Amino acid sequence: LELLQFLADHDEKVKAVVLENAPGNLKLIAPTIQKDLVNACAIETIKKIIKDMDGAFFSLLVDESRDVSIKEQMAVVFRYVDKSGDVIERFVGIQHVSDTTSNSLKEAIDTLFSREELSISMLRGQGYDGASNMKALVAVTKGNADIATFFTSCNSLVNIVGASCKRRDMLRDQLQMDIMEALEKDTLPTGRGLNQETCLKRPGDTRWN
Repeated sequence: LELLQFLADHDEKVKAVVLENAPGNLKLIAPTIQKDLVNACAIETIKKIIKDMDGAFFSLLVDESRDVSIKEQMAVVFRYVDKSGDVIERFVGIQHVSDTTSNSLKEAIDTLFSREELSISMLRGQGYDGASNMKALVAVTKGNADIATFFTSCNSLVNIVGASCKRRDMLRDQLQMDIMEALEKDTLPTGRGLNQETCLKRPGDTRWN
């Protein structure tokens, strides 16, 4: 409405046929027309984002939440490096999902990729806000035995080793022995801040994994 008012203020011909001067059957400000205009703007914006990506590798960030109508919505962000070498994050839309299971998120992602003619082979990272939805990463890469084995091993490591002080000490001692052996064989670089005993850290300044 503000854009229409701006146009009317700067063009007498437009002003004569819009807003208070519009004929009774003019639907330019009807909710359905407004939604069409917004959707058209969204489509053109996403096209510009895809063009700016220029076939580069990219990562996918996904979050979900309920809107005021109690519908689950999936928000999608693309993260990529542009031609100038800058890391860019672009919000590309919200899509309704029936639930937030891994299968539903996978289907929504597949639909998005198909609509925007993107190849999953260019996908180099995925982030899902919510531990229960990390399974979606496995769903997207379903059929890859190495990926499935990796997640199984991680699950066992966290649950078996992380829950026992004795096992953690055993793992820490073994790691120290491996480091000492590697240093003696000169196969591990040395220096300030290297090869220190560490614990799990946050992946970054945000909650994205």
